[in-house]
Amino acid sequence: MKIIKQTILFNASASDLYEYLVNPRKFSKITGAKASNTGKVGGKFTAWDDYISGTNLELSPGKKIRQKWTCADYPEGTFSEVTFELKKKTDKQTELVFTHEDVPDDLYEDLSEGWNQFYWEPIKDHIEDLMWK
Repeated sequence: MKIIKQTILFNASASDLYEYLVNPRKFSKITGAKASNTGKVGGKFTAWDDYISGTNLELSPGKKIRQKWTCADYPEGTFSEVTFELKKKTDKQTELVFTHEDVPDDLYEDLSEGWNQFYWEPIKDHIEDLMWK
């Protein structure tokens, strides 16, 4: 098992970034894929048309999200843990420190690239689109 650790700077407030990650309507608008989230600790979530699913372990608005996480490529019953730590840099800039623990070795490269391709890039594109409106 491996750990993915990524640090990304977003031109958005910590509260907006938190909403993009937790609010299923906002996440679906950004990605174009179906998502669900109860928004409650112990509640379930899904993303990317049910490719990803899991349970919210910790939700601290504008600060931290921790989730028990699995995806369709994982062996049955295998889970990992993802943590999104949001660090306010300015009113309109947030550093995201992302950690994905217990990643199966054979999925490490695909998941590392996937976080960039399917999460960080679409969110950055969305933020940029908002800036031009």
